[in-house]
Amino acid sequence: MSRAFPGPAVVTGAGQGIGRAFARALAAEGVPVAVADVNLANADRVCAELIDAGGRALSVQVNVADPGSVDAMARAVEERLGPPRILVNNAAIFSTLSMRPFTEIPLDEWNQVLAVNITGAFLCARALVPGMAAAGSGKIVNISSSTVMLGRPNYLHYVTSKAAMIGFTRALASEAGHHGITVNAIAPGSTETEIERKTITRADRERLAASSALRRVQVPSDLIGALLFLTSSDSDFMTGQTLVVDGGISFI
Repeated sequence: MSRAFPGPAVVTGAGQGIGRAFARALAAEGVPVAVADVNLANADRVCAELIDAGGRALSVQVNVADPGSVDAMARAVEERLGPPRILVNNAAIFSTLSMRPFTEIPLDEWNQVLAVNITGAFLCARALVPGMAAAGSGKIVNISSSTVMLGRPNYLHYVTSKAAMIGFTRALASEAGHHGITVNAIAPGSTETEIERKTITRADRERLAASSALRRVQVPSDLIGALLFLTSSDSDFMTGQTLVVDGGISFI
């Protein structure tokens, strides 16, 4: 039986990095994709890439931590692409963070990371799940991180938010399952993208790769198989689960 996707997708944080790779992969499968990002110029560029490759796409600016912005995004996607049936909660604050002991994390930075990384997923689910429930099907994929399993130091707010994403996935799966909606998570390892980061160099990545079972640097394409599995009919009887995709740095 061929793999099927339930309908249009919203990918948050899709203007760059892993989110961009996710949007490209779904569009290549024929899924209409809303490229949702706080940076509209980035979203526009990725949207143009998808359309140039023959896909159907929409760019939309959204601040996932703002309820009004999320609701406006949901309306725009439904009007232009149709009711969303796939949600990829990928938007997160990470690359701009500085490594520091938790006692030195400013409270406003802590609050901002949790607002975007976990409250944003809640708001997007709250906006889109009713439509999925009315249709009797939907796929939600939340992006966690293998830093949760490692207990990585000096990113306490980030690691906490990504741990919360796993609990969020399990509880939402329990609530949404009777509507035909599956909710799962992917926990990537440190992934090399086009996004510059002050806190990790190429040498740092090589050292991380050397500690993994597969002994190489992770790239966005390493996550595509898991994404397509969890957003398609291939995973229709799987929910509340977290797939760790980090090359064997952590084992759970």
